[in-house]
Amino acid sequence: MAEAAGAASTEGAAPGSPLALDPAHTQSVAVTGEPGLEIATPAYSTDLPDEAGLETVDEPKQPDPFLIRLQVLLDRAHASPGAIDGFDGENTRKAIAAYEKMRGLPVDGEVDPDLWVILSLDQGQATRLYAISQADVEARFVDQIPNDYGEMAKMEWLGYKSPAEMLAERFHMDEDLLLAMNPGVDLMAVGTQILVADVGEVPTVKVARIVIDKEHGELVAYDAEGNVVLMNPATIGSDETPSPTGHLTVTGVAENPTYSYNPAKNFTQGNNTGALTIPAGPNGPVGSTWIALSKPTFGIHGTPHPTLIDKSRSHGCVRLTNWDVEALAHLVQPSVTTVEFLEAAAPQVAVK
Repeated sequence: MAEAAGAASTEGAAPGSPLALDPAHTQSVAVTGEPGLEIATPAYSTDLPDEAGLETVDEPKQPDPFLIRLQVLLDRAHASPGAIDGFDGENTRKAIAAYEKMRGLPVDGEVDPDLWVILSLDQGQATRLYAISQADVEARFVDQIPNDYGEMAKMEWLGYKSPAEMLAERFHMDEDLLLAMNPGVDLMAVGTQILVADVGEVPTVKVARIVIDKEHGELVAYDAEGNVVLMNPATIGSDETPSPTGHLTVTGVAENPTYSYNPAKNFTQGNNTGALTIPAGPNGPVGSTWIALSKPTFGIHGTPHPTLIDKSRSHGCVRLTNWDVEALAHLVQPSVTTVEFLEAAAPQVAVK
């Protein structure tokens, strides 16, 4: 049974945040099956730190301008490639496949003439100029984020470590790409213009149904008519600690949630054997936003490591980039939006 937790922290929220949830939807989250009990944080979340299970691959040394434009156009069409980095990869191919499905094209995850003709109807530039604001330089940065939960719990706010990290997330970019596009630029100088990805507007259509595809590592959201609203790459559970099965319902949303760690109920991190409350912030274990599901302790949430989405594993929850979960949080409807978990197909056994 879930235990009541304190209200989601909004103190010290980073200025200039690209999205702000309606406070009316962030104060409390009803716990299914427990009348009168409400929580506002992902109490006893079952998420595993992002570093687990990471597999590295060889990549070209320089971002490809064509792939930057492709990823920006896909992002603008709400087929998220994850962090825009200018490199080819599985998340980009999944975004291509999602866009093909959205447009009624044959789905193969490859850039072909038919796909490019439709994508190119968007004639907007892939990048634009952005002027550093006073709010940007006054954001509540932190020197470092410890890996140990015990050390995290001693902090007041798990904010961004630098303007580059904050701005990269705001414009859905890999931090290295942001810096490469703005070499030597002082990101703490008000009025300085920098080059960023032009990711366009967030979707506005309400989401009636979410499908979590465990096999392909993606979240697809549909409207009431069955049309795809958006697709996000996702980190979804693991063999040891799988995500839920079947059908659940969204029960609420919390912005800047604190993180309640209790090894008696879930996993043990390091030498931390007692319960801890880890402060809020985009670099907290569950990122900037928590979407609660009707199975207690499970939810859809953000991450402090956007480049590792679908390249790691979780303790059962569904992890998206902070910007993707923030956008989704505006579209879900508590007690209305359903969430279906699709199981991975069983491996085929050859019969001799």
